[in-house]
Amino acid sequence: MKIDVLTLFPDMFAPLDHSIVGRARTIGQLEVNYINFRDYSTNKHQKVDDYPYGGGAGMLLTPQPIFDAYDAIEKTRPRVIITTPTGRPFTQRVAEEWAKEDHLIFLCGHYEGFDQRIHDELATDEVSIGDFVLTGGELAAMVMIDATVRLLPDVLGAQASHEDDSFSTGLLEYPHYTRPADFRGLKVPDVLLSGNHAKIETWRREQSLLRTHRRRPDLLEQAGLTETDKKFLESLRD
Repeated sequence: MKIDVLTLFPDMFAPLDHSIVGRARTIGQLEVNYINFRDYSTNKHQKVDDYPYGGGAGMLLTPQPIFDAYDAIEKTRPRVIITTPTGRPFTQRVAEEWAKEDHLIFLCGHYEGFDQRIHDELATDEVSIGDFVLTGGELAAMVMIDATVRLLPDVLGAQASHEDDSFSTGLLEYPHYTRPADFRGLKVPDVLLSGNHAKIETWRREQSLLRTHRRRPDLLEQAGLTETDKKFLESLRD
């Protein structure tokens, strides 16, 4: 996968040199380029913003630097993602969708956002990471990149590593335990020590259902529940 990021602050992306995204770059599964679109400004002071027509508070990012920076990127049919609080919510399903792409371009906004012509002519996706406003789009882009890149083949080292993640199955993930089996009187559930894989799988499924029921019941409506799942949830309600 190739990812190009158009941003005013390329240095903010240093965290992506480490951990899982850094590994993806090391093993050749990912190429990331950071383009400061201020470098493409034709303004003698390299300005990239201006007052909005019609008045109002704040400044808008102007089309010229961003269009020219976009035109300079070698590309075929990329997904062009604008980070914006007015976009559709970013979810695990969106990350899975993007992980199948060869080329992603992120446009990181600032000030009052982008001139609408940038949205209309360049963007294929307008996405938000939550119902709040950030100073700029860089943090949002990093979150989306991390969530997407970890799904690329071989990046996590084992395909099953992300298949049971929260939201991948439509449910929140079940709890995990490791050694020691008894820590300060806090014990690992007996079923996990039993060696009975069928019982362990049943326990894990029920724990996912229980956790989702308590914390995110809205997810259950589209989780693809089995009859056994429904009976277990009914027992919780009873």
